[in-house]
Amino acid sequence: MWAACHPKSEGEMAECHELGKSLSKLLQPTILYLLAAADEPLHGYVISQQAADSPMFGGAKPDPTGIYRQLASMEKEGLVASHWDTDKSGPAKKLYRLTDAGRRTLRRWLDSLGCYALTIGELRGAIATSLGIDLPEAPVCGDAA
Repeated sequence: MWAACHPKSEGEMAECHELGKSLSKLLQPTILYLLAAADEPLHGYVISQQAADSPMFGGAKPDPTGIYRQLASMEKEGLVASHWDTDKSGPAKKLYRLTDAGRRTLRRWLDSLGCYALTIGELRGAIATSLGIDLPEAPVCGDAA
């Protein structure tokens, strides 16, 4: 698991690009898990709506442009596949589904996020020690600080 958390070469980073480049937004694993949980392919609007209710966004609507940009990037990488739905009335909609490569990437995200959580927990402990306080059991998040 250590190698999964700490790539040692550009090749490992390229293979597991998701380990840190998008950590600030965590958009990729959010989209991947939404597609993995879906019973059928989803179009970008539905992904955007469901993302708003995900742990990453907590009710705030994500930027749709960012969602579509991430979907295009993930399609280029083979993590998702799409097709146009022209069966229903109205304009055609591009539907996305998770590929096997996307499922493998989501599984790596599961481990990577666990590694990040452990590392952050250790850092929190070190910070508390340096401040001479007990590590708070639950963090104070948002404006409550």
